[in-house]
Amino acid sequence: MINPASRTKSIELSLIRKMFEVTNPDAINLGIGEPDFDVPENIRNAMKESLDENDTHYTPNKGYIELREEISKKFKKDNGIDADPDNIIVTVGASEGLFMCAQAFIEKGDEILLPNPSFLSYEACIKLADGTIVPVDCKMENEFKLKAEDVEEKITDKTKAIMLNSPSNPTGAVMEKEDVKAIADLSMDKDFLIISDEIYEKIIYDKKHYSPAKYSDNVITLNGFSKTYAMTGLRIGYLTANEEFTENLLKIHQYNIACASTTAQRGAYEALSGPQGEVEKMVSEFQRRRDLIVSRLNGMGYETVNAEGAFYVFPKIEDEDFVMKAAKAGVITVPGIAFGSNGKGHVRMSYANSYENIEKAMDILEERVVNG
Repeated sequence: MINPASRTKSIELSLIRKMFEVTNPDAINLGIGEPDFDVPENIRNAMKESLDENDTHYTPNKGYIELREEISKKFKKDNGIDADPDNIIVTVGASEGLFMCAQAFIEKGDEILLPNPSFLSYEACIKLADGTIVPVDCKMENEFKLKAEDVEEKITDKTKAIMLNSPSNPTGAVMEKEDVKAIADLSMDKDFLIISDEIYEKIIYDKKHYSPAKYSDNVITLNGFSKTYAMTGLRIGYLTANEEFTENLLKIHQYNIACASTTAQRGAYEALSGPQGEVEKMVSEFQRRRDLIVSRLNGMGYETVNAEGAFYVFPKIEDEDFVMKAAKAGVITVPGIAFGSNGKGHVRMSYANSYENIEKAMDILEERVVNG
C-alpha cells in the first residue's frame, strides 16, 4: 500500500467547499468569497487582444516587465512601498504567493503566529511546510481586530513569521494603523517575517488600509486581482519583498509554476493602468449589501460586528446546527470553526451576492431557521 506523505495527513479538505455538497443547486450561496460582478469590459478586451495577437507563450518567470512596472507604481502610490520591478513576482493568484512564502521560509520547528480566526488556507500552508502554528486571539470585543500587544505576548525565540490579513477573511476586520506599525516594528526588533495578505485592500469602507511593508523591511506583501477586479478564475496575483526574500521565493515559483498565464497578465496590466470606475461602483455596492446583512442579522438577534472591509460578516450564532438548518432551508453559509477555534459559535456569511438574493436569504433564515 502506498501511503500519502505524512505532512498531508493533518490537512482537511475545505469546509467551504464541503458546504456545497449538502444543499440543493437552487440555494442562495452566502458561502463563497467570489464577487458576483463580471470582469470589467476593458480588461476582457485586453485579454481578447492578447489571444488575437497569439500572445500565448512563456513570459519571464517573474512576469511581464510592463506589468511589474505598473505593480511597482501601484505599490508606491497606494501603499507607500518602494518596490523595484525586479523584486516583484507575478503569481498564479495570491494563493500561489502564500504557498511560495510557506515553502521558501517555513521549516520544522518554526513557530508561525496566526490570527485566530483567519482564512483556512493559512493553517494548511503552514502545516504543509512543517511549521508550528501559534494562534493569536482576535476577539469579538475588539471587533476581531489583531492587536499588537496580543502578538507581542506570543513571540518567542522560535518565532519565524506572522501572517496578517487586513481586511480580514472571515471577519471583515480592518487593522488599526497603530497595530500595523507596532507589529512591523516588532518584526525588526525581534527579527521575524511578516507575510501580509492584502488581497481585500481595495474593498474597504469606513477605514484606511495600511501596509506593514511601509514600516519594516521584513515583509512579503501579497496581493492580486481576484477580489478587486472580479478576476477570480483568471488566477493572477503578485508579491513583493526585498531582494534576498524575492530570490528565494523565485526558486519555488520557477520550479512549480514557471510563469503566470500570459492572457491573465495582459488583463492585469489593463486592470492597473486603465480606468478604476468599475472598482468604485463595486465597492459602493458591497457597502450597501454590508449594511443590509448586518442590519438584518442584528434584527434577528445575532450579534454582528459592522465589518469595515472585504465582503464577509461573522455573526455570533451559537446554535451548532444553524449551518445545516440554513443549508436545508436554501441558504449556504460556512461554520466559523473552519477558521480557527475562536470561530466556534460564529458563522461566516459572504455578501458577494446580489442585494436581492441577500434580502431573500435573510427572509429565509428569519422565517425558516429563526422562527421555524
